[in-house]
Amino acid sequence: MGAEILGVDLVDLNDARFAEIEHALFRHKMIFFRDQAIDHADQEAFSLRFGPFAADAYGKGMEGHPNVHAVIKEADARAGMIFGSGWHTDSPFLAEPPAITLLRGVDIPPYGGDTIWVNTALAYQTLSPVMQGVLQDLKVHMSMGKVVASLRALDPDWSRQVESAPDTAEKVAGSFHPLVRTHPKTGEKGLYCDVTYANGIEGMTQPEADALLGFLRSHITQAAFSCRLRWEVNTVAVWDNRLCLHQAFNDSDGFRRELYRTTVTGEAPA
Repeated sequence: MGAEILGVDLVDLNDARFAEIEHALFRHKMIFFRDQAIDHADQEAFSLRFGPFAADAYGKGMEGHPNVHAVIKEADARAGMIFGSGWHTDSPFLAEPPAITLLRGVDIPPYGGDTIWVNTALAYQTLSPVMQGVLQDLKVHMSMGKVVASLRALDPDWSRQVESAPDTAEKVAGSFHPLVRTHPKTGEKGLYCDVTYANGIEGMTQPEADALLGFLRSHITQAAFSCRLRWEVNTVAVWDNRLCLHQAFNDSDGFRRELYRTTVTGEAPA
């Protein structure tokens, strides 16, 4: 889970080098690069090497760069929940969730504000054959409902912004996706289940689904499958939402944290 790639300038990539980067991403689920002094346009260009931009489920992009989204916490902010907190894969309530996410660090606290990922393919591989068989044909219900409820209590201003969006009801209704997801390019299988958005399992009662999802969440997020990134200025991280989960830590009060995110369109999970 996770790999650093050295000796690469993301602004100057030929096709052979990009192919190596993409291969490393699919193998390690998250890759990162240090010392990449790039701007919004450069990040957009690098993102497009992986595929077209995905529509963002939570807000508008930067002026002049609508596909670049700011992830900023000011030094004086005190929030019970920050964007990206809680184990999740990006926007799985959509019929076609984003495949890949890129995040670039611009203003980084001297400590705190790390991001951690877990490898859901490795989590699947370590289940018993019996459990793999139990899960194989199940579908998980992914919904924005719990996030909206949390926002009402913790951040009313952000909650009003999210709930006023015309498609919020559709996102709360969510989508049913395979609980065991197959990567469309590598054929690798992984568990498609998280803490933030997974609400139930098709055909199961809520107590039954809660028991199974609770086990899977604990299994997936154990330390053995994880990688924790200490951000630095000009760090760029790229991850494959199809086979990993991530979360950000809300532990940098008193320091400004500024990052910029782009996402790449995905396919209906299968």
